[in-house]
Amino acid sequence: MSVSIVNKNNFEQIRNSGKTVLLDFYADWCGPCRMVSPLIDQIAEENPQYLVGKINVDKEPELAQAFGVASIPTLVVLKNGEVAGRSVGARPKMQILAMLEG
Repeated sequence: MSVSIVNKNNFEQIRNSGKTVLLDFYADWCGPCRMVSPLIDQIAEENPQYLVGKINVDKEPELAQAFGVASIPTLVVLKNGEVAGRSVGARPKMQILAMLEG
């Protein structure tokens, strides 16, 4: 499954998908975000049981504010539409997967 580009128009649909959701809050100019991005893409491809979305904080400041994103990259896991986990900063793939499985 590929990564979804999340915006305020499709956010509710993604949040209420019934799947565990991984949201990657990022910006194009952010070096650590560019390091995490290929890992997020791999997780999306290898784990169709999860819905993986990317939110560009420069284009979607309302969503970033709603989740209290102060630093990027911020990864947020949603289960049943509620925040089940979050991390700030670049993380290795295994830590991201552990967040999803936890």
